[in-house]
Amino acid sequence: MTEAAYQLGRCQSNYAEVALPLHVFQTFTYRLPPELEGLAQPGMRVRVPLGRKLVSGFIVQLRNSLPADTKLTSEEIKEVQELPDAVPVVTPELLQLTQWVSEYYGAPWGEVIKAALPPGIGHARQQRTVRLLTTSIDTSTINAVQQRVLEILHSQVELPLQELLTLAKVSISPVKTLQKMGLVEVFVGSVRRDPLAGAKLPVIEEFQLTESQEAALAEIERALRQGVYAPFLLHGVTGSGKTEVYIRAFRIALDLGRSALMLVPEIALTPVFSRRLRACFGDLVAIFHSSLAKGERADEWTRVRNGDARIVIGTRSAVFAPVQNLGLIVVDEEQESTYRQQDSPHYNGRDTAVVRAQKASAVVVLGSATPSLESFHNSRTGKYRYLPLPQRIGDRPMAQARIIDMREVFDRYQKPRVFSDELLEAITQSHARGEQAIILLNRRGYSSFVLCRSCGETIQCLNCDVTLTYHRTERVLLCHYCNHRELAPHLCPNCGAKYIYYIGEGTEQIEDLLKKEFPMLRIARIDRDTTARRRRFEQSLQDFSEGRIDMLVGTQMLAKGHDYPNVTLVGVVSVDAGLALADFRAAERTFQLLTQVAGRAGRGDRPGQVLIQTYHPEHYALKHACAQDYLGFYQQEIRHRETLSYPPFVALASLLVHGTDLKQVRSEAARLRKQLDQANKERACRILGPAPAPLPRLKGRYRIQFLIKSRSRRRLRGVIDTAIAAAVASGANLRSINLDIDPVSIM
Repeated sequence: MTEAAYQLGRCQSNYAEVALPLHVFQTFTYRLPPELEGLAQPGMRVRVPLGRKLVSGFIVQLRNSLPADTKLTSEEIKEVQELPDAVPVVTPELLQLTQWVSEYYGAPWGEVIKAALPPGIGHARQQRTVRLLTTSIDTSTINAVQQRVLEILHSQVELPLQELLTLAKVSISPVKTLQKMGLVEVFVGSVRRDPLAGAKLPVIEEFQLTESQEAALAEIERALRQGVYAPFLLHGVTGSGKTEVYIRAFRIALDLGRSALMLVPEIALTPVFSRRLRACFGDLVAIFHSSLAKGERADEWTRVRNGDARIVIGTRSAVFAPVQNLGLIVVDEEQESTYRQQDSPHYNGRDTAVVRAQKASAVVVLGSATPSLESFHNSRTGKYRYLPLPQRIGDRPMAQARIIDMREVFDRYQKPRVFSDELLEAITQSHARGEQAIILLNRRGYSSFVLCRSCGETIQCLNCDVTLTYHRTERVLLCHYCNHRELAPHLCPNCGAKYIYYIGEGTEQIEDLLKKEFPMLRIARIDRDTTARRRRFEQSLQDFSEGRIDMLVGTQMLAKGHDYPNVTLVGVVSVDAGLALADFRAAERTFQLLTQVAGRAGRGDRPGQVLIQTYHPEHYALKHACAQDYLGFYQQEIRHRETLSYPPFVALASLLVHGTDLKQVRSEAARLRKQLDQANKERACRILGPAPAPLPRLKGRYRIQFLIKSRSRRRLRGVIDTAIAAAVASGANLRSINLDIDPVSIM
């Protein structure tokens, strides 16, 4: 939607085109009653009838006449019932961006707009506040209790009523007396819910930039001053100072009167970066992520919408923050799959950020120590400008990485071992030197699955074709896909035997084993179970940073972004499960994970070491990761991708047919295959499937998958869109077909 169309839409119109947050790909036309004709604007929320219900939607266009293809008369068109907003909640820029997401990813426009907005908009927290009206007061007319109230207000001007009563240690009576005297005012006002209230901010030091940092910043500044779209890939080894480049680029953008947006891949990284940005830029910084309370998210969104905050940091959905006059977007750890929204509406936050920068004539910086193959390929072909940071700050050496062959450990002890002697000895030595360690295992929980040693039965999820993971803290079995949980059994549910055996290690068990092995160590765990308890999780990171914790045990969220100078040891318990995944990106993800986690060691004055335990020591991803050789890995991996026709050499889409009835799912998949073949008569695409998805049943639904490849993205979408339309016309349920464009995983 163009700005001209938006302005035209503000004129008095008779009809509103409304996108509803439902799994439908059409918009709906509603008649505006006379009292709303001059008030309605694109981007506003509306309440409209749909069937027998009233539903909420978003005005995406205003019309003076009905669409040409409508079969209804004006009298048959239903009326808009309510217009809850005085101003649009979706800006013209974000209407354009959400429309692009809808069209590119094949996602319903209404669902995309809903995903772009935080819950709780328009519900500001209200509380009674006391304001001092004058400082010229005849104290002879005041008694001592009222004087205490006035003294506190004199230094603060205004305070929430309850806070004032607590500080002054008084009841409300003296405040009411002062109000009657005309000395203070009591009013109801909005209260900002600040996610960083009370947070300890770091001391900011000014660093002398390295030559590489200076060169990278100069390129970014040149593009910012030109005010044009410019995409950069900032490829810096771990510890090379990418964050310092980001912060100085933000300062330049602000000096030019523009705003900035920073995306991070994990909630775990927001406390680190948000505190640093707040220390640099104060209240100009707003925070967006899903772990914030609903009120905090709404208040931060409002500050950005009003222009009070000009730097936004957040996870994937922050790409839709209503930033005014956007000049710079930073996507840190751009390679991470967590930028991909896995549920409907599907979109990739990184790629959406690039498009938003393009539409806003802004600079976008994709930063990583291990860029995705697609982004590095784009820098090689000239689509992105390449900015290298090849050395660590202070020329500190990279951590020395070593592979521990667990086959030899098994031969030595004639049984599986969780920890090698080398890793245990390294932990002992690092602690003796007063240094810290990080132990990584990319699997949460206590045990991978539960086995009956009597009948051999494993305990499966009721809804998914996966085994349940044992979590000992809560004594439950949990599905990590659908969150189904049940109490851990004392007897086998299949045969009734008592020989229950817990197999495989998760982070919870690793933490427990290390505490038994090293009782003198202060150990904390960081994974998705602990991040659900936000305050505890943030406190653990803070305690580790300040030396009150000796060791962190966790999953991949520990592998990136964190800067702890006293960490000299990183131990990787196992990477073999990741290498074994049936996904063409398995080697790339393993290489990235190992390179990133190795970068957590040796960032201070002391050298670091990394020990990687594996049963596949010859794998090229592990060898290149140990050597910190990104280019070598890229050259080997890109040959595989080209030979097997995978991205970045082809456009890729996944089509998933799913439902609760397996027979019907198979029938729908067979019908869809016929329609795909008919749409693909020119052989523009290669169609693989139908075949059971790697997880054949998930959340109670059977899943059959197609993979579709093409050298032409336009032809790929043409074939898919034609086939889906034909399937729906022949009676298929659109809700049973999931389209995933540019999937980051084919699981």
